[in-house]
Amino acid sequence: MAKFELKMPKMGESVTDATITKWLKNPGDKIELDDPIVELATDKVDSEIPSPVEGTLKEQLFNEGDTVEVDMVIAIIEMEDEDEGDAPSGDEEAEEPKEQPSEKEAKDNKGEAAGKESQAAAAKDAPAPADDKEGETPPARAGHGDRFYSPLVRSIAKEENISMEELESIPGTGKNNRLTKDDLLKYLKTRHEKPAEKKKPAEEAPKAAEAPSKAAKPSAPAIQAGEKDEVVEMDRMRKLIADHMVMSEDTSVHITLFREVDMTHIVKWRNKNKAVMQEREGEKLTFTPIFIEAIAKTLRDYPMMNVSLDGQKIIKRKNINVGMAAALPGGNLIVPVVKNADHKNLLGLAKEVNDLADRARANKLKPDEIQGGTFTLTNFGTFGATMGTPIINQPQVGILGVGLIQKKPVVVETPEGDTIGIRHMMDLSLACDHRIVDGALGGMFLQRVAEYLENFDTSQHI
Repeated sequence: MAKFELKMPKMGESVTDATITKWLKNPGDKIELDDPIVELATDKVDSEIPSPVEGTLKEQLFNEGDTVEVDMVIAIIEMEDEDEGDAPSGDEEAEEPKEQPSEKEAKDNKGEAAGKESQAAAAKDAPAPADDKEGETPPARAGHGDRFYSPLVRSIAKEENISMEELESIPGTGKNNRLTKDDLLKYLKTRHEKPAEKKKPAEEAPKAAEAPSKAAKPSAPAIQAGEKDEVVEMDRMRKLIADHMVMSEDTSVHITLFREVDMTHIVKWRNKNKAVMQEREGEKLTFTPIFIEAIAKTLRDYPMMNVSLDGQKIIKRKNINVGMAAALPGGNLIVPVVKNADHKNLLGLAKEVNDLADRARANKLKPDEIQGGTFTLTNFGTFGATMGTPIINQPQVGILGVGLIQKKPVVVETPEGDTIGIRHMMDLSLACDHRIVDGALGGMFLQRVAEYLENFDTSQHI
């Protein structure tokens, strides 16, 4: 029977590996075309991978929890009623093995395959050790040990000037003590604190008057659970969100500006058109596409809000890609991105917003659909909050929060003079990076967003 090699797919432009979170098929299971075989997770999104062929799952080459490089073979599918010569595979025809390998041999083969896959990738970035003979020592392994290191781990180690000896001393949580990307990143967070811990009190005293650095921040207090307390481990996505939020606060100097906006005209227009939209287009008409349209127009007016900061270099983004924070059923958060939002009309925005939101809740987003954002919108009002202070989604420099729309008595200016009226009011909150966005730019940006909303064209048809 012909063999098909199922390879780790490329999950996005900047994604180099993925973690197997769950096998949906076990060895011996029959597989139909497009049947989901495995659930994969990256640092961006979770996905189910369908089978490109029909057959029987013969072998799983990796376990749940393993992180695997792109293009590595993760499973073997045995196809029925196919000639070997016609068997598709990742790159070439699969050969019939002479005999079935034992479990130990399969594990050894997996490690050997990993070393070969990573050798070509690592060779570009890291020279072979001086005592290696050409073509003999796989560069993905330590110079004096058998521990496997992925090209991504070796690349990070090279950038951080971590020697092979130091790399081998870092505990790994992967299979067979393998060092994962998360292990290395966690180590780097505390790497510079360790020398200070070894110093004697007498050596630390002269530096007491120095200004504290980020590395010298006080550690979080130890917390103990009570007898009746329940301890729940964070899931993978919540850990990523927590790390990203802490990183954002450590990276950007946050300032938040506020403004109240009159949404009365928009509320009345939406109430008038939402039934038509549902009947004619089969789509919901929410406020989100209206907010995104106003943001996109304002980013075009103030391009210095559509930037990223790389050290002391400002990267002015050509495209206006607006991310929209979406809450997931499990309580986590994801930010799908509306690409080139300034090129789309309100109907196009409404359809794309609904599609992204629906697929986000169903865990069907593609990795590229949550990358490349240049500015973010978050809606506190969806959950009843009138106002909030959002955290910037790195590497952007601004995020706009919108609060609950509620009726309020306000002063209304008329030709006959001022009067008190009942209006639909909403609070806007703009968090921006004060390293590049001053109060003047942030204030003008916020004012322009409010103007676009308050002067919304209510005569338009969707």
